[in-house]
Amino acid sequence: MSWGAELWDQFENIAIHTQKGLEFCEKYSHFVKERCAIEKEYAAKLKKLVKSYQPKKKEEDDYVFTITKSFLKMTNEVNDMAGQHETIAENLSVNIFDQVTNLVLELKADRKKYLQEGAKHMNTLSSQISQLERSKKQYEKAFKEAEKAQEAFKKADADINLSRAEVEKSKNTSMLKNQQCDDCKNEYAMELQKTNEAQRVHYTSTMPATFQDLQNMEENRIQKIQECIRLSAEIERQVLPIINSCIEGIMEAATEVNPQLDSKIVIDRYKSGLQPPGDIVFEDLSQTGGIPLENSTPLTPSNISKRETLKGTVSSSKSKKRGGILGLFSHTKSDDTKEDYSHLPPNQQKRKLTAKIDNLRVLVGKETAERDGLIRMKEVYEKNRSLGDPQSLEKQLKENGVKLDKLQQDLQKYEGYLAVASGNPNFNKGSDESLTRSMTDMSVTSSQPNTPKPDHISREPPEDTNDYQDQDQRESFNDPDSFDDGIEDFPIIGSARALYGFEDNSDAAPVNEGSISMEENEEMDILEQDQGDGWTRVRKKGSGEEGFVPTTYLETHFFES
Repeated sequence: MSWGAELWDQFENIAIHTQKGLEFCEKYSHFVKERCAIEKEYAAKLKKLVKSYQPKKKEEDDYVFTITKSFLKMTNEVNDMAGQHETIAENLSVNIFDQVTNLVLELKADRKKYLQEGAKHMNTLSSQISQLERSKKQYEKAFKEAEKAQEAFKKADADINLSRAEVEKSKNTSMLKNQQCDDCKNEYAMELQKTNEAQRVHYTSTMPATFQDLQNMEENRIQKIQECIRLSAEIERQVLPIINSCIEGIMEAATEVNPQLDSKIVIDRYKSGLQPPGDIVFEDLSQTGGIPLENSTPLTPSNISKRETLKGTVSSSKSKKRGGILGLFSHTKSDDTKEDYSHLPPNQQKRKLTAKIDNLRVLVGKETAERDGLIRMKEVYEKNRSLGDPQSLEKQLKENGVKLDKLQQDLQKYEGYLAVASGNPNFNKGSDESLTRSMTDMSVTSSQPNTPKPDHISREPPEDTNDYQDQDQRESFNDPDSFDDGIEDFPIIGSARALYGFEDNSDAAPVNEGSISMEENEEMDILEQDQGDGWTRVRKKGSGEEGFVPTTYLETHFFES
């Protein structure tokens, strides 16, 4: 079907239709542009979300569990999916938006050209018709004047009162008007012929060609939009396998979660190795003359249960930086981190010593490999002195030997610590006096696991400027398992509300020293999180009193870091 044949008289409507088609192209280009912006924004927000949930340095220890590893893997897959949305946005922008934008410019130019041609043809035909109308009007005027002159001549010829000259004049006027009428008639006939020819060409040739150009332009526009829609679907289809792969990765991460293994990791991390406290000895007041023993409390079921709980807390909390209840034993800085980790419970002490020994063995291997390399280099220099001076390596070899000896001594020392912690006090590969003294101290400490020494004074580690020992000191400083009973200025990290009341019995039971009382619904600031011992350090908003309260008694809200 052709617009030239079917719509020969609808030029104005075709112009309006093509304008709407052009506006639709612009509308589609705006849609693609906004779609690209949404895809980019979505990808950016996904990446920002993933980044905000990446483990911080202080949280790295928590990412040994299968559930946290699975979560981390899931976030990485989401990050990859965000990258695919960026790819969609880029391809839509380059392959579709730019193409549609160029199409709109091309359509505007073509439409303007074709409409101008159509308007030109219409003006030509209209001008010819106007000329025909003018010639027709002139012919009509001349015809009426000729008729009027003929009647005047007939009337004059019949009038006997008129002279021959007047009759002849009337006759000449009539003949002149008839001649003018014939000329106008011939001109009108000629203009009519021209108009009919112009109209025939207009409606059979020129305008149909213009209509065909407009029709081709419109069909080309529709086809290009169709191709763009299909291409946009193809762009998304290309990334679907990668997105599906990301989804499969998330499913795989979910299947890797192992609750039993996570429970075992918790046991390995927090198991103290201490034995539960034995039965409480009955205090017979009749044997003391009726005078209550100092710091004794009535043996009610609730007090016995609370005392057992607090003792268990004390035993398990020795592995924490603040030892569970920070003020449990003293408020001095005498219980600093021990070189042999004797401030930790047995299991955690052995774990720390094992990690230290593994680290030292790695350093020994590194220094040994460096020494072997220097020796080989020295041998090469000795064989070919043009490559270098063998004596220039003596200083490096000497420094390497000093480092290696120190590392081996430390390795032997920590192996001795581990042997003592493992119940083999006879193990002694060296004669270092500090090693013997440390082993003796560890034996004394291990003999009474539930009774921390108030006069625990930390031994200063031997001075050494080696990198590995500086690194160990930094690790010890940042280690959440290190023990520090010094007075610290804790920042506020959250808020808490007491769900239940709690009565402090520190006066009656020294084992509960460091805890404070609280009332139900009391508002407090959190200074330090629960380190796994069941207690949280808080500060009362009214009085400013600081201390520890049971974590299970609190409704907590931590500030975002």
